Amino acid sequence: MKLIECVPNFSEGRDRGVIDAIAAEIQATPGAVLLDVDPGAATNRTVVTFIGGPEAVEEAAFRAIRKAAALIDMSKHRGEHPRLGATDVCPFVPVSGATMEDCVAIAGRLGKRVGEELGIPVYLYEAAASRPERKSLADIRKGEYEALPEKLKDPAFAPDFGPAQFHPKSGATVIGAREFLIAYNVNLNTRDKKLANTIAQTIREAGRSKRGADGTTTTIPGRFKECRAVGWYIEEFGRAQVSINLTNHKVTPVHDVFDAACEEAAKLGLRVTGSELVGLIPKEALLAAGDHYLVRQGKTVGVPEKERVHTAVLSLGLSELAPFDPAHKVIEYRYAGPPTGLVAMTLRDFADELSSSSPAPGGGSVAALCGALSASLVAMVAALTWSKAGFESARPAMKTAGGEAQALKDWFLDAVDRDTHAFNAVLAAMRQPKKTPEEAARRAGAIECANQGAAKVPLDVLEATIRALELALRVVKDGNPNSVSDAGVAGAAALAAAEGAALNVRINVPSLTDRSVADEYLARQAGALARARDLAEQVRSAVDGVLA
Repeated sequence: MKLIECVPNFSEGRDRGVIDAIAAEIQATPGAVLLDVDPGAATNRTVVTFIGGPEAVEEAAFRAIRKAAALIDMSKHRGEHPRLGATDVCPFVPVSGATMEDCVAIAGRLGKRVGEELGIPVYLYEAAASRPERKSLADIRKGEYEALPEKLKDPAFAPDFGPAQFHPKSGATVIGAREFLIAYNVNLNTRDKKLANTIAQTIREAGRSKRGADGTTTTIPGRFKECRAVGWYIEEFGRAQVSINLTNHKVTPVHDVFDAACEEAAKLGLRVTGSELVGLIPKEALLAAGDHYLVRQGKTVGVPEKERVHTAVLSLGLSELAPFDPAHKVIEYRYAGPPTGLVAMTLRDFADELSSSSPAPGGGSVAALCGALSASLVAMVAALTWSKAGFESARPAMKTAGGEAQALKDWFLDAVDRDTHAFNAVLAAMRQPKKTPEEAARRAGAIECANQGAAKVPLDVLEATIRALELALRVVKDGNPNSVSDAGVAGAAALAAAEGAALNVRINVPSLTDRSVADEYLARQAGALARARDLAEQVRSAVDGVLA
C-alpha cells in the first residue's frame, strides 16, 4: 500500500474556529488520517499533518485549501512567519511504498485543480518545480504576500497554474513534493532576535554575507547542508529562537544542528535552554539523536526503542516549552496508534486468555513470544557486557548484538498478534457464503489464501529463530561470563520458539490446495528446524563449557 504524507501550512494560528474547520475537511475525506494540528499564535500559522493513499491525500488537500481560501483573509494577516497565501505551502512526502514521482504527480494535479477551480495562483516547488529557479520555497516566497501585486506583473513570475493576477484574499499557494522536512526551533536564554539570527546565519547552508574593506560582498557558507534557519523573537515564550527547517535529516541530523547551536550560543555568552518540534518527526531521526547522546555518555545503543527515544527527548530539551509525547509527535507512532492486541496485555491477562477455551491465541503466538524472550535476554547480556570493566574489546560485537536483538525482539512481539490474526482470517474465510458457484469459488480462494498465511507466519518465526540463536551463541562466547546462564536461557527459549513454530507449520500445510506452496513451506521448515537445533546445541555446549 502506498502511503503519502501531506503537510500544508495555513496562515491562521489564532482563530480556533477557522483551524478546526480546515482540519474537519481533512477528517471528512475517506482514507485520509489527520495526524497533527499544530497552531502558533505568534507566527499566526498552523502546520497540519495528515497521511493516506495517493487519491485520499490529494482530495483532502484540495478540500483543505478550498476551506482556507473561504475563511482566511490575507489582507488582514499579520504574523512572524514568512507567508505568501492563505494556504502558504502544501508539500507531499513519500512515506511507505510511494515514490517521489508519485508525489510530483499529485502536486501537479492538485496545482492545476486549485488554479482552475479556485482561481488562486499556484507555484510548484522542490521536486515538482517546473524550472530550477523555483525549486526553493524561499526564492518563490521572497517579498512575501505584500510583494505579490508587483511580482505577478512580471512574466517571469507567472504562476504554473491559475491566473497571473493578484488574489487579495487568498494570495498565492506553493505546492510541491519533497523529502521529510523537520521544522525545529532551538530556544535561547535571551530576547535578542539579532543574537538568534547570528547563530542562524552560522549554521544554515546559505551562511551570511560579509562586506570587505573594498566594498565588495562575499558569502561565508554555513556549517550544514539542507539546513535553513532564521532568528526571531516569540513574545508568548518570552525568548528568542533559532527557527530551523531541516530539508533532509539524513544529510543533516537534528542532533548535529542542536549541538552546533549550543556551541555557537556559548561563543555569544548565551545558553541553549531546550528546543521545540513543530509538527511531527520521523522515528528514524529521533532514534538517531538518542543513539548519538547514548554514545556520548559511553552507553550502549542496544537498549529498547522507548529508551532511545526518551534519551533524545531529554537531550534535546524537547519538553521545555510544552510536554513532548512521542505517541503524538513521532509520525510512525501517531499513524499506528497505541499498542493493541495480545502484546498490550499484562502477563497475567495473556496467560488467562491463553488458558481459555478459545483456539486463539495458541501455540503459534506462544512460539513467537518465546522468540521475543530469547532476543530480550540476548540484548540484556550484551548490555551487561558493554558496561563491564575489562570487556572494552567486546563492545563493538555487543553493540551489534544488542541492536539486532532489540529489533528482533520487536519483530517477534509483532508476530505474537500476527499468528492470531492469521488464524482468525482462516475462520473469517470459512464463514463466507457459498450458495452460488461464484460465491463458492470466491470462498475457496479466500480459504486458500488464509491457510497460506496461517502457515507462513510460523514459518517466518521459525526462520527468525536462527538469527536469535546466532546472537545467543555470540553473547555466550564473547559476553560477560557472569551472565552466561541468561545467554543459555536465551538459546533454550529460541529453540522452544523454533520447535513450536515448526509444529504450527506442519499442522497448517496439509490444508493447502496449492501443492507447490505446500512443498516449498515443508522444505523450508525442515531446513530451518535442523539449523535451529544445531545452533541450539552449540549454545548449550558453549554454556556448559563456561559453567564447567
